Amino acid sequence: MQQDAQGYHFDFMRRAIAEVDAAGPGISLEALAGRLNMSPAHFQRVFSRWAGVSPKRFQQYLALGHAKALLDERFTTLETAHEAGLSGSGRLHDLFLRWEAMSPGEYSRGGDGLVIRWGWFDSPFGPALMMGTEKGLCGIAFSAESGEAEAMRDLRARWPAARYVEDPAMLADWTAAAFGQAQGDVPLFLIGAPFQIKVWEALMRIPSGHVTSYSEIAKAIGNPRAVRAVGTAVGRNPISLLIPCHRALRKSGGLGGYHWGLPVKRAILAWESARLEA
Repeated sequence: MQQDAQGYHFDFMRRAIAEVDAAGPGISLEALAGRLNMSPAHFQRVFSRWAGVSPKRFQQYLALGHAKALLDERFTTLETAHEAGLSGSGRLHDLFLRWEAMSPGEYSRGGDGLVIRWGWFDSPFGPALMMGTEKGLCGIAFSAESGEAEAMRDLRARWPAARYVEDPAMLADWTAAAFGQAQGDVPLFLIGAPFQIKVWEALMRIPSGHVTSYSEIAKAIGNPRAVRAVGTAVGRNPISLLIPCHRALRKSGGLGGYHWGLPVKRAILAWESARLEA
């Protein structure tokens, strides 16, 4: 696995999130550090390095009601997002996404004729399985909750007829840009059914640090009654983070599901919120 030079500590963050949930957002820095068997000073350094803000500030973003607050304060209407200039502010660091989609006929063949390169990399959200073709990244999976074997099985099952080649070097530059460790463009190659691709394109219009609802996505793609189908397509998004399915919430303020585990979804939303306000 390619190691990030900054040494992200997502496993540590997962435990910190669990402790905040168990004790409540009022837990002190000293108490939280003690539960993780760390000194307060070291805990503060590690936490701030990952989150970009202090543990006390970050606890607000981890609160179980934070999703509802995001809907109240940073709800994005996709039909006006572009006109309002939000699409530009939604870039992750200096990342610029460009994408093209596989044709329906190619998709129906299950990836036959495609060569998909893959590699494991460290990321802010734990081990990340990266996949791509010569046209761009086609898959990002996080294995912190599911395990590496299941993440690999999951992505490969989406394009069963493709040929898979381990080649992390080919993906290294795109991966570094995707996780904010370098500047540069990241091309995406969307491999899915036409309806899924419409949903994924709508997701890419949600700015970083903002959220929208499943029903809003359904309206944006011209099919307002297809909320359940939209939810399924969101869950089948193969390119985690860059196609930001984590920014789709229920109208009630509930987190909804997340293919790679709700702890990862909460961490991503909190991480983006911290960077927006830092």
